[in-house]
Amino acid sequence: MGNSLTCFSEKNQNSKIRKSNKSSSIRRRSSINGRRLPVAPPPPCISRSTSRKSDRIYPNSSRIDHEDGDSYIREQARVAAALLLQHHHQNGTLGQFERSVSLRDPLTCSARKQKRNIMPRSSSSRARSLSDSLPHHHLDRLLHQGTNIEEVKNKHFVLVHGGGFGAWCWYKTTTLLKESGYQVDAIDLTGSGAHFFDSNNITTLSQYVKPLTDFLEKFDHDKKVILVGHDIGGACISYAMELYPSKVSAAIFVAAAMLKDGQSTLDMFSVQLGLNNLCQRAQVFRYANGKNHPPTAIDYDKSLLKEVLFNQTPAKDVELATVSMRQVPFGPLTEKLSLSATNYGSVPRFYVKTQDDFAIPASLQEVMIDSNQPEQVFQIKGSDHSPFLSKPQALHKILVEISNIPPKMNLKTI
Repeated sequence: MGNSLTCFSEKNQNSKIRKSNKSSSIRRRSSINGRRLPVAPPPPCISRSTSRKSDRIYPNSSRIDHEDGDSYIREQARVAAALLLQHHHQNGTLGQFERSVSLRDPLTCSARKQKRNIMPRSSSSRARSLSDSLPHHHLDRLLHQGTNIEEVKNKHFVLVHGGGFGAWCWYKTTTLLKESGYQVDAIDLTGSGAHFFDSNNITTLSQYVKPLTDFLEKFDHDKKVILVGHDIGGACISYAMELYPSKVSAAIFVAAAMLKDGQSTLDMFSVQLGLNNLCQRAQVFRYANGKNHPPTAIDYDKSLLKEVLFNQTPAKDVELATVSMRQVPFGPLTEKLSLSATNYGSVPRFYVKTQDDFAIPASLQEVMIDSNQPEQVFQIKGSDHSPFLSKPQALHKILVEISNIPPKMNLKTI
């Protein structure tokens, strides 16, 4: 563009204007009393400053010199780059923006080259810090609020799905938490999600929860996780809390089975028998060992899936669930938990109620809350049984809020 603008330089323009004024003055002559008037000399040409120290824009001027126009273009480019940079700041894609060479301010290229000579060019060649994974606007807010970044770094969520679901169901929650700077792991329990195992052959809770207990077994002893359980995942995280209380900083039950010592999931869910015919009609029992033996798994009637589990969930997520859900092993539902005040009772518990839940109605959730009171109860209005799909932002806000609650509190025992 620089070469194309040289023909419109100020020097050439002033020369053309002076020649035009001179020829016009010669042709235009007026007479007074028959005498011709002398030709008026052309007005003096006052050149504009060519200093580049200021890139001002003059909105009240009838024209902009081409040199100023060039400055104007550079100014607009800076504004556009600043807006794009702000967009990447807000969406957590700053790293991609910085690596791009398609949009750069030419005035700062040399400074960036010097910086690259000092700093590693790619993050893959150095240890990744929390500030790399934290979007800048989140990091700025945390620093402004005086939050200790090391404390945030140690906040690690482990998400445990409910019956028939899998790690896939948490994809919105996982994304939001990671964008907020948290570490997140979503677990596929045995025979669920991408874990290939026949649900009919899962007979015990320990067998069903093994992927979770294996994860905690290998987890660093000097770190802790926040367990989040949904549906029968509540019984699963309770089982893990009893085994590894020192590795769990908090437990969050999302429309989940929150049981007492000596209770099974089937014991708790039997409370709603006769109260929720829709849920019972949607359940299909499987008898891999024959009808003369107890059920081996529970499946869902696909035609009733949306009405029971996803009545507030977007259609595209319902389709995802329809092709992703698997059978629920029956054996683990019948196993009574052994929970102690020393282990399970030492972990702070929080409950998240789902108001428009047709699978585990709010009334049943209240029964569990009243009989085994947690530290605090949260509520999501307009949520079905799957808030991670129907109300992901609201659930995310609650999870982050719980993660910031100080650990110093009087723990309730069972």
